[in-house]
Amino acid sequence: MFDWSQFWNWFYLIFLITAIPVALMIILEKRSPFKTAAWILVLILIPIFGMIFYLVFGQEYRKRKMFSRRGIKSLKELRRLSAEQLKNIDQHKLISQAGLQSESQIIRLLLNNSDSLLTTGNVVHLLKDGQQTFDYIIKAIEKARHHIHMEYYIFANDKIGNKLKDLLIKKRKEGVEVRVIVDDVGSWGLTKRFFKELIANDVEIRPFMEVRFPRFTSRVNYRNHRKIIVIDGKVGFVGGLNIADRYIEGMKGLGHWRDTHLQLNGDAATTLQVIFAADWYFITKQNLYGFRYFPPLSDAPGVPVQISASGPDYSWKSIEQGFFSAIAGAHKKVYLVTPYLMPPQELITALKTAALSQLDVRIIIPEKSDATISKWCSFSYVEELLEAGVRIYFYQNGFIHSKYLLVDDHISSVGTSNFDFRSFETNFEANAFIYQKEFADELEQHFLTDLKNCREIKYQEWHKRSLFFKVRESLAHIISPMF
Repeated sequence: MFDWSQFWNWFYLIFLITAIPVALMIILEKRSPFKTAAWILVLILIPIFGMIFYLVFGQEYRKRKMFSRRGIKSLKELRRLSAEQLKNIDQHKLISQAGLQSESQIIRLLLNNSDSLLTTGNVVHLLKDGQQTFDYIIKAIEKARHHIHMEYYIFANDKIGNKLKDLLIKKRKEGVEVRVIVDDVGSWGLTKRFFKELIANDVEIRPFMEVRFPRFTSRVNYRNHRKIIVIDGKVGFVGGLNIADRYIEGMKGLGHWRDTHLQLNGDAATTLQVIFAADWYFITKQNLYGFRYFPPLSDAPGVPVQISASGPDYSWKSIEQGFFSAIAGAHKKVYLVTPYLMPPQELITALKTAALSQLDVRIIIPEKSDATISKWCSFSYVEELLEAGVRIYFYQNGFIHSKYLLVDDHISSVGTSNFDFRSFETNFEANAFIYQKEFADELEQHFLTDLKNCREIKYQEWHKRSLFFKVRESLAHIISPMF
C-alpha cells in the first residue's frame, strides 16, 4: 500500500530545498512585481520543474558585466557629440535651428538615455510592405562600394534568404567588405552549410550570443531583435522585417504578412552604424572606426531623425522612455500599431490618461497571431483600454507585424521594438524617431490604410465575451512574463 504521508514529507522537503531558495533569488533581483509574482506562482505550483524552468529561462544576470560597451572607439566620439548637442539644446540653439521647439523634451531624453544624436541631413523612405522593402534593400546592396553591414534576428534559409546570400557573396568578390550578425535563437534554422558557403567566400558572419550548454542559462534571455542594414555608412535600413519569405508570401494559417520598414539616407545611417559597431565589437572584439565607416556628420537640411537603441547594454529602457515621453506629451492623437500588446504598467497608464483626456487614441493589433500566448496576453489588456476610451482595432487581412507609433502631427517612431515588456526590458532593439510633419502625414495615411483592413472592437461587445475566453486571457497574462 502506498504511503501518502511519506510522499508528502518528501514533497515538502523538496519544496523547501528548491522553491524557497529560488523564490528568494527572484525577489532579490528586484525585477518588476508582475514578473516576480508570475515566477513565484510557478515555483509554488510546480516546485521541481518550476525551478528547472526558471534556471533555464528566467534568470537575469548582471547586465552591465555581461554586456560591456567599454573599449568601442566609435562610442567615444558619439558620447562627445551627444554632450555637445545637449549643451546646444540647453541653449536652444540646435532646437531653434531645426525648428523643433515642441520636440525638445523627447530629443533631450533620447540624448541622455542612449546617446541618440539628432541628425538633420536625412532622406527617409517609408517602406510599406515586404516586396517594396526587399526591392529597396537589394538595390542599395547592389550599389555598395566599401562595406555592407547586416544585423538580423531572423535570417532564413529560404528563397529571399538565399537570394541575399548570393548577392552578398557577389559583392564580396567585387571587393566590398561584408559583415553579418544573426541572432543565434532567431536564426536557429540556418544550416552549417549556409554559414560555410558565406565564410568560404570571405563573408564575415557571426551568431549573436550562441546558446550552448553550459552557458545556455545565462544567454537564452538576451536576444538580438534588431533588423539593421548599413551600406557605406550612408544608407541604412531599420524596421519590422526580418529576412524570410513570409514577409513577401505570407504564412500558412495566417495569410498575408503585413509589415513596415524604413530606408534612411544620410547622417541617420551613420548613427545606425554605431549600433552595429557596438554589437560587432561585443562578438568579435574588433573595432570599426574611421571615415569609411563613419562619414562626418553634417548640418545639411533634411528630415530630423534620432536613432535610439535599447537593450541589456544600456543603463536605461531608452525606447520605452521615448514612447512614454511622446504619449504623455501628446495634445491631439496617438496612433499605435504593434503585433504584441503587452506593455509595462507605465505605458498602459499613459495611453489611458491620453484617452481620458479626450485625445484620439487608436491601437491596431492582429486578431490572428504567430504566437498563441502573446495573442491571448495582448487580448488581456483590451478591456481596460476600451474602458478608458482607447479605440482598439483587430487587423483582418492576415497578420500585422508592423511596429510604429505616431503622436500628433510631428513625432513618429518606426523600428524593431514591439510594444511589449520583452522588447522594452530584455531584447536588443533599435528604433528611429522622426520629427517632421510631412513624414507624420505619410505615416498617418499608412495607418488609415491599415485601418481599412480592421474591425473595431467595442466595449460592450468585448465585455460580453465568454468565460472561457477570459480564462485564457488571464492565464496568458500570468505566464507571459516568463517567455
